[in-house]
Amino acid sequence: MIITRSPLRVSLGGGGTDLPSYYREFGGFLVAAAIDKYVYITQHRTFQPEIIIKYSKLERVKSVEEIEHPIIREALKLTGMVDPHLELTSMADIPGGTGLGSSGSFTTALLKALHAHKKNIISPAELAEQACDIELNKLGEPIGKQDQYIAAIGGITAFTFHPDGRVEYRPCNISEETHFNLEDNLLLFFTGYSRSASAILKDQNDKSKSRDQAMLDNLHYTKELGYQSLAALESGQLEEFGRLMDIHWQRKKARSSGMSNAPINEWYDYAMAHGALGGKLIGAGGGGFLMFYAGDKQKLRHAMREKGLQEVRFRFDFEGAKVVAQN
Repeated sequence: MIITRSPLRVSLGGGGTDLPSYYREFGGFLVAAAIDKYVYITQHRTFQPEIIIKYSKLERVKSVEEIEHPIIREALKLTGMVDPHLELTSMADIPGGTGLGSSGSFTTALLKALHAHKKNIISPAELAEQACDIELNKLGEPIGKQDQYIAAIGGITAFTFHPDGRVEYRPCNISEETHFNLEDNLLLFFTGYSRSASAILKDQNDKSKSRDQAMLDNLHYTKELGYQSLAALESGQLEEFGRLMDIHWQRKKARSSGMSNAPINEWYDYAMAHGALGGKLIGAGGGGFLMFYAGDKQKLRHAMREKGLQEVRFRFDFEGAKVVAQN
């Protein structure tokens, strides 16, 4: 049996500039952080010649080609796993469709397990690029590259997406004090809504491809906010980082009518009046998690509890996708 895990993530600045429709023309930049909430994959050899896949559905098939789950099917093809004595199960600390990059985490954890089975040594960057190849190229999802890369690499990391497709990354140069203050004062609250990132990102993708000037200007400014967010983090100016989060959210809402809704706007405004210095909806938008940088975290927690929002506490993950058990 092999068990792997891959972390979920939060975006800290510049999110949205990692879509090929933007970075292939202008280059992208963002800062993301992996968190200690995970997607797990278990792989086991079956006694009978069949492939058993357990996720929200149960599949029992005789060949890879019969698998309905598109990511699993393509990952098995990519790694050359044709032996029909296979059982795969996925579990997650937080359900998909909530803005924390679960699809990228799922794909990297799955590939990590398949490579471990084949005794392949694969670098985090190679793992991320294979996951991107499956989701963006083979399946044609209108998504970006940050989820796969931060899941594979972990940490609090700055990414540069070059027009030729290369991705450069480095750990953010954050002091220990800033690291702990950031963990203590970044608060995540579940809105109760889940949604498809692809549906929301398709609008951004289409407008970027058609050179919609308002969309391009928005993304240019968002990329600049990514650089400013990195500078604030690395200089320990966390109140400034919180202020930039608020600016980021206002720009993000302008990208698509599906980015927010009346309850989310109400909760956001209430949080800003009750202890938050800045915040935003994590991920593509439309639901999932609101994240705030708190000036007064006790006041903010109490205010969000009043509104019925569930908090998910977290720490940062610095390991990325890994094998946690193999025998």
